[in-house]
Amino acid sequence: MEHILQKIKEYKRIIIHKHIRPDGDCYGAGFGLKAILQETFPEKEVYVVGETAEYVKFIGEPDVIPDDYFKGALSIVIDTASASRVADQRFSLSDYVIKIDHHIAIEDFGNYQYVDTTRAATAQIILEFYLKFKDELKFNMKAAEALYTGIITDTGRFKYRSVTADTLKDVAFLVEYGLDFTSILGMLDIKSENLLKLQGYVLSNFEKTPNGVAYIKMKPEIIEKHQVSLEEATSLVNELSVLEDCPVWMLFAEYENNFVRGRLRSRAPAIDKLANKYNGGGHKLACGANLGDWDTVEKLLVDADELVREYKNSII
Repeated sequence: MEHILQKIKEYKRIIIHKHIRPDGDCYGAGFGLKAILQETFPEKEVYVVGETAEYVKFIGEPDVIPDDYFKGALSIVIDTASASRVADQRFSLSDYVIKIDHHIAIEDFGNYQYVDTTRAATAQIILEFYLKFKDELKFNMKAAEALYTGIITDTGRFKYRSVTADTLKDVAFLVEYGLDFTSILGMLDIKSENLLKLQGYVLSNFEKTPNGVAYIKMKPEIIEKHQVSLEEATSLVNELSVLEDCPVWMLFAEYENNFVRGRLRSRAPAIDKLANKYNGGGHKLACGANLGDWDTVEKLLVDADELVREYKNSII
């Protein structure tokens, strides 16, 4: 972390990058870091670039900057395990690139990598970065709101096994700072009427494999019928997390160019190697898979069903 702070001090312009299809953690980590740096170094230019995530855009919206801004700049890529997943690929034009992440390492990129897989969220790493250097860095409520949003969304509101005592201690600092966490939770709870109806569709139409993998195929016609965004539709993956006989659950959807991707989740059996087999990755219990077409979805479901069968046999 000392090296990261030193590089931040060296550069006048700092550009923070998120991953494609941003989630709450990369959003919270990115805008939380931006708020800390702007508060501490008002003379510096600090930008967050990349795509917008509608459900958390209350904490900030990405900046639009020209190519020449990257010349002589420091780029900080947060919450992104591989270079291909960086939303704004212009990070390669920067003078120096730092990667800060908490995912299982897939690829080293940039000039310096700081990866801590023991942290529940990259937003937690950014908060601990501030706490480590709080005699040199400044904090504000924008940073607190963003970092809390990142932590709370990536831990499933502290339900996931990635949560440690340190996670709770870090969040306790935000509460002591004066964070109105109930307001943020309230904003995250809000759903449109259309999304609520799609939620009902998921609960009424999910399927199960013989050994207990629950899944829903979010076909384009279903999303169009309910008039929601793809981002909203895929956010419903955890609606299937409560089935007592299904320790693994999944949601599949078509993205750009009709490319099918899956969101894979688990209560116990590790699914990261399964995701790796299908050109994906992530955490042991929460992954993404790049499948390409619906036929490959069926192959993944066969493998996932076998994984669950082996898991259930191991605990008998």
